[in-house]
Amino acid sequence: MSHKPQAGGLRRYPPQAEPGNPQQQSLEPLVRELLHKLGENPERDGLKRTPERIAAALTFLTSGYSQTVQEVVQGALFADDCNEMVIVKDVEFYSQCEHHMLPFFGRVHVGYVPDGKIIGLSKIARIVDVFSRRLQVQERMTGQIAEGLMEVLSPRGVGVVVEASHFCMMMRGVQKQNSSTISSAMRGIFQEDARTRAEFMELIRR
Repeated sequence: MSHKPQAGGLRRYPPQAEPGNPQQQSLEPLVRELLHKLGENPERDGLKRTPERIAAALTFLTSGYSQTVQEVVQGALFADDCNEMVIVKDVEFYSQCEHHMLPFFGRVHVGYVPDGKIIGLSKIARIVDVFSRRLQVQERMTGQIAEGLMEVLSPRGVGVVVEASHFCMMMRGVQKQNSSTISSAMRGIFQEDARTRAEFMELIRR
């Protein structure tokens, strides 16, 4: 099926969450059964289309399972003799924790030192989406983003810092609404050279 943009360049449905998507269709009866088990009536007016909506949302929010870093980069690597640090800050992300399937969200800061190649900047954000749109834990996602960049770019090093708020801590359990979690993954020169790591950390704080 083609995905033609509507007015303003917007699509009615993302490619991963559209009517007729087999995964979405298979999820709908499961959501309907869940509503029933929770004591609701899936046939009442307010809930009639809820299984469809939740199935579409889950299909989109877990679309990273069907993507790879190589696919989203799509050859957007360019030969260049740049050897200075490149940083992309404040890449927003939304994910779901694998323990309770509640959202966690925040910002990702990515830095790398090229070694003969640079990457299209928007592709860094797309790499973040590949790993955030899965059931996740923040620590693993941070490392996966770093490893993904190392794999496709082969830079001298990569640094990734993730700052996130977790609904599993805010809505339930300890119910600490102002808590946040910071994780980092350093590869190559970012791990081996304290000065490079310190420069990266200083620049993302500004």
